[in-house]
Amino acid sequence: MLSASSKIATPRMATEAIGQSDTFLMFQESLSKVAPVNRPVLLMGERGTGKELAAMRLHYLSPRWQEPLVTLNCAALSPTLMETELFGHEKGAFTGASQSREGRFEAADGGTLLLDEIGNTPLEVQEKILRVVEYGIFERVGGSVPVETDVRLVGATNVDLVALTDQGLFKRDLLDRLSFEVLFLPPLRKREGDIRLLANHFAARMAFELGREEAPVFSKKAITLMEDYAWQGNVRELKNVIERAVYKASGSSITDIDFDPFQSPYGLLETPVAPKLPQTEKTLSQAAPSDLMDMPLKEAVKTLEIRMLKTALESTRYNQRKAAQKLGLTYDQVRGLLKKHATYLNA
Repeated sequence: MLSASSKIATPRMATEAIGQSDTFLMFQESLSKVAPVNRPVLLMGERGTGKELAAMRLHYLSPRWQEPLVTLNCAALSPTLMETELFGHEKGAFTGASQSREGRFEAADGGTLLLDEIGNTPLEVQEKILRVVEYGIFERVGGSVPVETDVRLVGATNVDLVALTDQGLFKRDLLDRLSFEVLFLPPLRKREGDIRLLANHFAARMAFELGREEAPVFSKKAITLMEDYAWQGNVRELKNVIERAVYKASGSSITDIDFDPFQSPYGLLETPVAPKLPQTEKTLSQAAPSDLMDMPLKEAVKTLEIRMLKTALESTRYNQRKAAQKLGLTYDQVRGLLKKHATYLNA
């Protein structure tokens, strides 16, 4: 029996890849090219870009397409539970193990195993995964008999795995074995022309679900708003926004788009205040202006960048395009600063 954090995909689920931009088509071409090759693949991309969907397409274009595609969300499990989910356990291996149980590697035998959010895998579990990748064998938890398996491993993540290896949080040997091919899913903002295409697609599906004869048409204003929006949640966010707009539409057209459903019309909600850190734990982003003169130049510049970026994002409700305009920078420059200072901005 599969747990809530894992599932086996069906062919019907692999039909939603939609796009016509050069960026999207180039990615699909790369995906199709590596699909027949029986080697591990890493899918890297921002949240909402469709990494699981890409993994499904990778599986169904491979010679393994008639065998299982099993998915495990590595972010949803504790280290102990993850080991059991992946490798199974023998009867009596731990309290409550009243019978033997196969894991995901056995369930995916002959097919493909997708490890979603693979960057969250604990080091002790990574060691056992590496052995499976190298030798095709493992032992169940509480067991000593080697179990053979033939699985194509696909990893998906929205974090920098190379950075994790530098921090000692991801095994370099495992990363090397998984990275036969590394494919980066393009974010929606880089898929020129696909926003309108996807919006019409999701609108038609939502209208059908609601029993309406026709889907509402998007006005030029609505299209402009969508194309200028940053779409931090990518296709997943776009789908939610469009479905909400269609269900709320009372006529045959949609002229405005509600991007943020959390804006209260009454202004009653308060922003939670983060607890103040002791003086010894003050972060760079909290340094007072007078502190800059007491810092080395490089540190002062870094502190100023963080402070101005944080202020611009907060004043624009984290709209990166508006924040870029406020700072007099390009959108890509702001994205670069966000990546550069991510540790301090999230502190």
